Amino acid sequence: MDHPIFGLYGLAAGVGEFRNPGFWGRMVREVQASSALQFLTGFITLILGATIYLVNPFDPGDWLSILISVIGGWIVIEGMLILAVGDWFMDFAARLMGKGGRAWAVLAIIFGLAAAFAGFVRLQV
Repeated sequence: MDHPIFGLYGLAAGVGEFRNPGFWGRMVREVQASSALQFLTGFITLILGATIYLVNPFDPGDWLSILISVIGGWIVIEGMLILAVGDWFMDFAARLMGKGGRAWAVLAIIFGLAAAFAGFVRLQV
């Protein structure tokens, strides 16, 4: 997957949290409060992760290909956890988002910039 979409997502999400502090935490609490949102979130997450994993042309000699496969696989696992034990998983996520929201936003921005750079460089090759 030689595209900067992961980076653009991370960058936009991090900037969004900085612009509206506590947004991620509120969003997680809203999902936590609704069984329907938990199901939809788990389903969409599972499908998104599977799509990323399956469309990535895996190349064991390419570190970026390996990283994309790992990220896609993790997103599949996350979707399965939300569907299977959504109450527990969303409680965990709410606690995680409640601690150091700005730090998570900084990490998302750093990840976003690095991933976008890697994706844009790949597009040039």
